[in-house]
Amino acid sequence: MPHIDANQMVETQRQDWNRVASAWEKWDKVLERNLAFVNYRLIGDARLRLGQQVLDIGCGTGYPALLAAQAVGAAGRVHGLDLAEEMLEVARRKAGSLGITNITFQTADATTLSFEPDSYDAVISRFCLMFLPDIHSTMRQIARLLKPGGYLAAAVWSSADKNPFLKVPMDVLKKFIEMSLPDPEQPGLFRLAKPRELLRVAERAGLQGVTDEEMSGETPFESADEYLASLMEMAAPIQMLFNKLSFSQRSEVQSEIKRTADSYRRGDKIFLPVAIRVVVARKP
Repeated sequence: MPHIDANQMVETQRQDWNRVASAWEKWDKVLERNLAFVNYRLIGDARLRLGQQVLDIGCGTGYPALLAAQAVGAAGRVHGLDLAEEMLEVARRKAGSLGITNITFQTADATTLSFEPDSYDAVISRFCLMFLPDIHSTMRQIARLLKPGGYLAAAVWSSADKNPFLKVPMDVLKKFIEMSLPDPEQPGLFRLAKPRELLRVAERAGLQGVTDEEMSGETPFESADEYLASLMEMAAPIQMLFNKLSFSQRSEVQSEIKRTADSYRRGDKIFLPVAIRVVVARKP
């Protein structure tokens, strides 16, 4: 595997997510609607209950951390971590508007989890772990900070062919931009898409595998225009690729993305399929 400059990668990710934080706040209701099934699944798989201490790695603008805070109640506590301070500012505003006070958000690099051993009853993570430069090191740290009997519940993207929600724009862009195949061993959207891959990482770190399940769902949009607008504003990697296009190419790409998305129409809405791996492991 080619050498990865982990520090540079983390800093690039920080800048990317900070840049799109305002868009994530703008599209918050759509995100909450479309990903609720993942958030609730993680809360259930982590076996959260009143009074527990929970860590959310890569909490972004607040979910599933806010849902976890409601699950553990006033006697419990949730700690949300993310690289991007501007994403966390959105999360703090959401917590305030919901009246949730048993939660703290911290700007931190998930590759360095400097917490005391046996600190948390559960660790949850949604669409974060596949972007880490060294997933093995992070998983060992997760195993260290979990209390005996504590659970890890994590969601990562399954393979690209099962995720038109993500694949449609990439397929269109490939017609206009030369794009090399991603190294399957390097951080990226589909880094942990293979069955049992993340579970094996957890087991090598000393956790006991519980489940590794692919969960299918759909992300509804009112129109192809809504899908494209949310994609263009929230997806930092897509923005970078669009910057390589000429003005006329951008218009052509946008039109083709909308045409392709519209092929997933049922009734008056568009339903783009997604497939997610949900992995659960337990500390002995």
